[in-house]
Amino acid sequence: MDYVSSDAPAAGPRSTDVQLPHGARGVKVVIVGGFGVGKTTMVGAVSEIPPLTTEETMTQAGVGIDHNPGAEGKNTTTVAMDFGRISINEQLILYLFGTPGQERFWFLWNGIFEGALGAVVLVDTRSIEVCFEIITRLEDRRVPFIVAVNTFPEAPKHPIPALRTALALNESVPIITCDARDRSSSRDALLSLMGYLCTLAAAQESV
Repeated sequence: MDYVSSDAPAAGPRSTDVQLPHGARGVKVVIVGGFGVGKTTMVGAVSEIPPLTTEETMTQAGVGIDHNPGAEGKNTTTVAMDFGRISINEQLILYLFGTPGQERFWFLWNGIFEGALGAVVLVDTRSIEVCFEIITRLEDRRVPFIVAVNTFPEAPKHPIPALRTALALNESVPIITCDARDRSSSRDALLSLMGYLCTLAAAQESV
């Protein structure tokens, strides 16, 4: 099966099409997801500055606690946050914050999400159940988000409608695919988020 379906949104608007509500220039965006899903990789791939990371070597203390199918070879983990920056155009700079994936570090999210305009939820289809609690937390915080499926070569592939059903997502929430290792693909994911935020802002202004 192919991820892409006819109802899937395009990769994102052109950078010249994206304008911030009320002329704002700097936007805080959070990249969130489970352990080993590619958050640090995405921030590093797309950032125009050397990314700040808080990766530490994993120890025996995490055995049996930090687990994600497909990430068995992972030997470092984010313990606080990742930070990067990307300029989309002259009016729009995104400040990127990657969250730690392990549930035992989720208490740090309170500070990371403060002031965030939106979020990208990275998904690994080998451990899609990890996203349930993450999406619930975003909805409780009323943080707008899109879902980006990181296309690991060995991960199972499912149609977009099936993923939407599995994640119990509203039809309005965009689901896209991306390669977190690729700068262009990661940038397109961020543009998709910004396009979605602009759509939400326009809908609110028309009420």
